[in-house]
Amino acid sequence: MASFNRVILMGNLTRDVELKYTGTQLAVTDVTVAVNDKRKNQQGEWIEEVTFVDVTLWGRTAEVAAEYLSKGSPVLIEGRLKLDRWEKDGQKHSKLRVVGEAMRMVGGKGGGGGGGSRSQGGGHDESEYSGGGDYESAAPPARSSAPARAPQATQPPPDEIPF
Repeated sequence: MASFNRVILMGNLTRDVELKYTGTQLAVTDVTVAVNDKRKNQQGEWIEEVTFVDVTLWGRTAEVAAEYLSKGSPVLIEGRLKLDRWEKDGQKHSKLRVVGEAMRMVGGKGGGGGGGSRSQGGGHDESEYSGGGDYESAAPPARSSAPARAPQATQPPPDEIPF
């Protein structure tokens, strides 16, 4: 039987990014993304639910997040689900989280910025780091030697929703 483990989230960071390093100097950070959902309840009233999702970012993606994102920054994360299990005081615990494999900063220049605090540390399992992930935010787009073209699309009128 085939399986598929893919998650795409878009939301806002709930706190500043704290960058840490493993014993092998691999950057890692744990962030929480708040994702809003608006739906109607049984009475027909609109209610808003917020889901808080824990996300672990590795390597250059973690460094970019620490450098450019802060509390409230909008972000799009693509990754996979991972179930952590542990035992504490004889009780078994588990927690579902996302291992981020790609991150995109959402919004304009005013959409959050500034670096988080940087500290040395470890304690994270490097086995979940795939090493060859797609870190779209890590490198600027490649420059082409072809002449630049004018933008194809213009801004839609303010009263038109572009989706």
